[in-house]
Amino acid sequence: MNWITNKVRSAGYRMELLLQVVLRMHHAWHRRGMILDQFYVGGIKVLHVVLLVGISMGMVVSLQTGLELARIGQQDQIGTLVAISMAREMGPFITATILSAAVGSAIAAEIGTMAVSEELAALEVLSIDRISYLVMPRVVALAILCPILTILCDTVGIIGGGFVAKAQLGVGTELYYETVFDSLKDTAKLIPVPKDIYTGLAKSFIFGIVISVVSTAAGILARGGALGVGNATRAAVRDSIILVIILNYFMTWFFYQQ
Repeated sequence: MNWITNKVRSAGYRMELLLQVVLRMHHAWHRRGMILDQFYVGGIKVLHVVLLVGISMGMVVSLQTGLELARIGQQDQIGTLVAISMAREMGPFITATILSAAVGSAIAAEIGTMAVSEELAALEVLSIDRISYLVMPRVVALAILCPILTILCDTVGIIGGGFVAKAQLGVGTELYYETVFDSLKDTAKLIPVPKDIYTGLAKSFIFGIVISVVSTAAGILARGGALGVGNATRAAVRDSIILVIILNYFMTWFFYQQ
């Protein structure tokens, strides 16, 4: 029973924290320096990981699906499968998972250390809005970075799939990219952007917000010294990935139910 109560309280605090961030969005310009710092921490420092995992997943998807398609003589359609899978699902999910593990854990550990060492209490004594100072810049940065990194992940994944398609499946480069562009040409009704790209970016935008809010909340609620910081970091990564998986399903259902 206590476990359920704690989970409900934690969820409520995260929702409240997100609302407080929204109410402080007008502080973003004044916190632009801190937001740029988070761009470096959450973008540049993990860029090589996103690119490496993205190209690897594109190559794996191309090889595995291409071998099956080759059995029925349809390997020339491999570009369609790689592009759609990367844009719709793999790109946003890979990026969110990497950010949860690399950036979310760092956020939770940093803020958690501040919480157990009473630095957060010191900020309140100094009348510094800790949500505007600590939380809002991280939420804004990850909400912007996650779609950008997703685009890069999609791109290198499709390129990696093209290498495998040509080297292992005998599919010409021109034919591969022709099927890629054909599969992504259908635009969304509201926004003149290919629907699969639009939905993938919408997912990644939500994922970035979720990861940053969950991680900052875990850090703020950390208690009990070094052990508490470790527990907060683990909880941030665990809860972020679980929420990404759940939201990914419902957002896919929402966008593609018709």
